Amino acid sequence: MVTLDRSVCVIQPNQTTIFYDGGCPLCRREIDHYRRIDQLGRMRWLDITHEREALATYGLSVHASMARLHVFDRDGFWHTGAYGFASMWAELPRYRWLAWALRRARLLPALEIVYIPFARWRLKRRCTVSPCPSSL
Repeated sequence: MVTLDRSVCVIQPNQTTIFYDGGCPLCRREIDHYRRIDQLGRMRWLDITHEREALATYGLSVHASMARLHVFDRDGFWHTGAYGFASMWAELPRYRWLAWALRRARLLPALEIVYIPFARWRLKRRCTVSPCPSSL
């Protein structure tokens, strides 16, 4: 499992940045849905297949970014996997309640247990169906 040191603050963003795999049809559909909801432009949506140079700015490897969802919040902290989704949802009007409920009920660790095998399956399928970035 790829993890990042959550205490390391690479840059101070003024908006939450979502790192997603734009070459994955499933990921692209889901992110497109969230982008439509983000009408106020509260988040930066970074497609890791087209904006590789930005990964280095954040100290994020291509492999790590492909392996699981990464969110760099406006306070300068990393959230990945299920925690990344909750961080993203907390900024979206229709999903704030879900992020709040998951955190309040302490369900994120359980969702992370489900997310890990899904993320592995997604990456394996992604690299079988379409070419993965060469630096993986």
